[in-house]
Amino acid sequence: MSDTSTYTTRFPLLAKSGTPAALRAVPGEHMGELAVEIRAFLVEKVCATGGHLGPNLGMVELTIALHRVFDSPRDAIIFDIGHQAYVHKLLTGRLRDFDGLRQRAGLSGYPSRTESPHDLVENSHASTALAYADGLAKARALSSGADRAVVAVIGDGALTGGLAWEALNNLGAAPERPVVVVVNDNGRSYEPTTGALAVHLANLRGEADGARPHGNVFTGLGFAYLGPVDGHDVTAVEEALRQARDLGRPVVVHTVTVKGKGYEPAEQDEADCLHAVGVVDPVTGRPGTPGGASWTSVFGGELATLAAERDDVVAITASMLRPTGLHPMRDKFPDRVFDVGIAEQQAVTSAAGLAMGGLHPVVAIYATFLNRVFDQVLMDVALHRLPVTFVLDRAGITGPDGPSHHGIWDLSMLSAVPGLRIAAPRDTVQLAEQLREAVAMNDGPTALRLPKATAGPPIPSLARMDGLDILHRTRSGPLDVLLVPAGPLASAALEAAALLEDQGLGVTVADPRWVLPVNAALPAHAARHRLVVTVEDALRTGGMGTALAQACQDMDIPTPVITLGLPTSFVPQGPRAALLTEAGLDGPGIVAAVLAAHPDRRPRSARSATALAMTSRGRDDHH
Repeated sequence: MSDTSTYTTRFPLLAKSGTPAALRAVPGEHMGELAVEIRAFLVEKVCATGGHLGPNLGMVELTIALHRVFDSPRDAIIFDIGHQAYVHKLLTGRLRDFDGLRQRAGLSGYPSRTESPHDLVENSHASTALAYADGLAKARALSSGADRAVVAVIGDGALTGGLAWEALNNLGAAPERPVVVVVNDNGRSYEPTTGALAVHLANLRGEADGARPHGNVFTGLGFAYLGPVDGHDVTAVEEALRQARDLGRPVVVHTVTVKGKGYEPAEQDEADCLHAVGVVDPVTGRPGTPGGASWTSVFGGELATLAAERDDVVAITASMLRPTGLHPMRDKFPDRVFDVGIAEQQAVTSAAGLAMGGLHPVVAIYATFLNRVFDQVLMDVALHRLPVTFVLDRAGITGPDGPSHHGIWDLSMLSAVPGLRIAAPRDTVQLAEQLREAVAMNDGPTALRLPKATAGPPIPSLARMDGLDILHRTRSGPLDVLLVPAGPLASAALEAAALLEDQGLGVTVADPRWVLPVNAALPAHAARHRLVVTVEDALRTGGMGTALAQACQDMDIPTPVITLGLPTSFVPQGPRAALLTEAGLDGPGIVAAVLAAHPDRRPRSARSATALAMTSRGRDDHH
């Protein structure tokens, strides 16, 4: 938390506008100066910590106007997607907290109910705000709270999601319930918004060929329509918002903004207007020292190579082309890469149709967004045994984006899908190999899990036995412990193996490569050891460890299976390595779990047992 006097000197208007009431007390003629201060503050702080920069630079005047017209938190203001709420946080009392943006125990990069009563909805997945607003308006109508405004701010990118249109269908049919829908139209999500809606909004902005239409899709659905309004003119936006509030019915206020406004590196960034940045130079907007290749970039290059070899390979993204690594293939084969907008359900069922048409679709999607499409994976793809490959980017602990973006639910969900095979490459050599294996399978769906991390060095195997890669085996002595890591946690398992051997235990490390369903050879290996410990960067219930324990039980194998993984909870934001350590998913954590469970090494005193249990929090025992 920073010294208030520093901000009073450097950002005087911002310092005195830290609450909605204080903001409303500042004369309107100073709003331009305030906007300049806010942008300078955002560039300084976000470049120092990382975060969503471009979207928030485009939201400055619009957010000022929202808080000058509406009385938050009495009036509800919901942001969709929530990463565009940084200015809202500045104007609701969190100025001094921005040094800790997206840091452990610091300010969230999204609205957070624990931070402020002004944050009603922690919406960090797109297209939800209008449905929240529909429910809130109904609740207030039933509880004599109809005089409290409900405002939903939704980007044109989020408006491409199906849930948004389901909500519009309900909101427009209730003229007696006044909801203000503010469309923040900057023509982009990451890249330019795609589809017929993008064309329609361009028509309304007068940017497309032909005259501006007299009607529009919003009025056709029962809304009043105000706009387009210059979203960087505070006075104009305030006037439109007051008019919308006074109409007392569902209204769309169409504001037009510029993503990255006022910061040249963002405005000139053709890729995504510096949508999300790590720690970067505030002068250039670029990182000082480029890091190594990411898993995502390696995948993107491998897929482009594979597409050059096979004409039937196509790719689908839900408005996440660059974040999921599809741009190299798009650049080479633009007709074979499809961006469906922020519409994950559409992406998966469209992939099913592509597979029915004889192609092999690769759906590149964040693991956390896979949560939105379970039914489509199950019923539209797997039921039909269609060859669709899902590449789950940012699987496992992701880090600073927090609970909503950790990709930790995928294994538990997908383990229930019949016929789906799931790979977890331990390094990028295996990524290339297993991507080819996945695309070669034509009798059902496949999935690959990729972490949000820099690619490390290759992890060689001693041998491949029945589809399992043996990474380590004690040369002589008893077969005490079998460690079974999923994907890149192989490095932690190898570290643990060395530490355990120092304590006289014989250790085998086996990478299953394809983690679900359980390779039939793995229970046989388990039967030869006195203890099995599985290690996975996912929920410890319902994933690889649970499946192996069940397989051993079904085969009457008495070897106990200890499952290390993540707890069934919303894991907070923080560095990936630190969060894995806290869950016991590093070398010392694995060692502690083994020593706590091994029949010859269990601690004899209550005190030592407690210490080991605390170190092994992410643990399930299957006997």
